[in-house]
Amino acid sequence: MSHPENADRRSFLKQASVATVAAGAIAAQTRATQAVDERSTKSDRLPREVWIATIAQEGLRAASPKQMVERVLTRMRSAANMRPDVVCLPEIFPCSNLDKPTPQVDQVAEEGVGPLIQPVAQFAQEHACYVVCPTYTKHDDKCFNAAVLLDRRGKIVGEYQKTYPTVSEIDSGVTPGPMRPPVFETDFGKVGAQICFDIEWDTGWRQLRDAGAEIVFWPSAFAGGRMVNTRAWQNRYCVVSSSNKDVSKICDITGEELAATSRWHTWVCAAINLEKVFLHTWPYVNRFGDIVSKHGSRVHITTFAFEEWSILESRDPSVKVADVMKEFELLSIDDHLRAAERSQNQRRPG
Repeated sequence: MSHPENADRRSFLKQASVATVAAGAIAAQTRATQAVDERSTKSDRLPREVWIATIAQEGLRAASPKQMVERVLTRMRSAANMRPDVVCLPEIFPCSNLDKPTPQVDQVAEEGVGPLIQPVAQFAQEHACYVVCPTYTKHDDKCFNAAVLLDRRGKIVGEYQKTYPTVSEIDSGVTPGPMRPPVFETDFGKVGAQICFDIEWDTGWRQLRDAGAEIVFWPSAFAGGRMVNTRAWQNRYCVVSSSNKDVSKICDITGEELAATSRWHTWVCAAINLEKVFLHTWPYVNRFGDIVSKHGSRVHITTFAFEEWSILESRDPSVKVADVMKEFELLSIDDHLRAAERSQNQRRPG
């Protein structure tokens, strides 16, 4: 028979424990909100400056998916010192580079925030950043190789499901995802994803460009090499790779590498400026002098001589690229090519 005082004490401790958990959640939410506010009001930050971190899984080994998540989180915590807006992780990283045989897909696939995603979601909340978290997911008894996007508060924004899994993946229980990849709205711009083998097909990359994606994340089992840079300049958006082995990197819209991992650096973090536009140099080069005369160092124009590409970039919060283009009658390369196609089609015989 329990003593009434003991029952009261147990009740008190239970209530205190619940209160402590609630207070911790509120504190974490407050820290996330403060970090977002501080980041957005920093005076020396451009309005569309985005800090991106990518993690390499090279050199990491683990005995289980849970242990691998913890080891990747160690690298993520080091990168968190750079206060990234978004962190990209490698393809199905909890189940990669394991010392023991890879678990069956249906045994590790999660619905919603499961035990493998939860620690990553907690990281996203604690550090007020988005995270591209690739893992196996399950929907209606179908399993997918997916890239789950977590927001700054650790909530799921959505997921991209690998469109083109390999034959061995399909044989292991992975279902191919939809043919049209989603584009996700974030507080810094529109983003999308492709995964590993998807790089061999043009379709998804082009669809993401047409849908307005500004950054595309590419979690992968291999590094991809020049293919990653090519997908960036072909589609005029930033491409961020994160690989289970070798190098992970951040490529600007011209395909240039802004940062890359190595044997010495297992994660990198770099800033990109989304307030820029990709131009065909001719004939708009004729207006570049006028633009510089008016705006000076508030804008930056970079021309790639042999490709005849030019990048018009705002370096001042008061200057919007769209306004400069309208004032000086410039067209983005996509609009420039569409205008050429209309003219070609009008004059084409038959």
